[in-house]
Amino acid sequence: MSGTVRPKPSATRQPPIPPSPADRKHLPLAPLGRRMKQRVARGKEGIDGRLDLHGLTQVEAHATLLRFLRTASSRGARLVLVITGKGARAGDGERGVLKRQVPQWLGLPEFRALVVGFEDAHVAHGGEGALYVRVRRSKRS
Repeated sequence: MSGTVRPKPSATRQPPIPPSPADRKHLPLAPLGRRMKQRVARGKEGIDGRLDLHGLTQVEAHATLLRFLRTASSRGARLVLVITGKGARAGDGERGVLKRQVPQWLGLPEFRALVVGFEDAHVAHGGEGALYVRVRRSKRS
C-alpha cells in the first residue's frame, strides 16, 4: 500500500439537491401520517369535502374524481374523503374495481398536480372503502 491518504467517501458527498418545481409533480405521494389520521378520525381535523363514487362506471368515476379534486384545490381544501366502496360481494366477478383503481388514478399526472397524498380512511369514515386525500393547494390563491 502507498502512503496516500484518501478522504472518506462520506466526506466528499454533496448534499442532496432539492427538487425543482418541475420535478415536484413526480415526488412520491405522501401518506397522511399517524397523527393527522388520528386527528381526522377523532374529529379534531376537519374534512373539507366528500365524494361518493358508488354506482359510477370507471369512466364516470375518473371524470367525477378529477373534477371534484380540481374544485377542492381551487377552494383551498386541505383534506377530502373519497368513498369508493369495498366492492360487490357477488360470486366470481371482479370485486372492488373502484377501490383498486382510485389509488392508481391518484398517481397519474393529471391528479399529481392536485394531490399531496392519500391513505385508507378510519373505520368511522368508511375504512377500506374510503380514502383520505390530501389536496394540494391551488397556486392561484
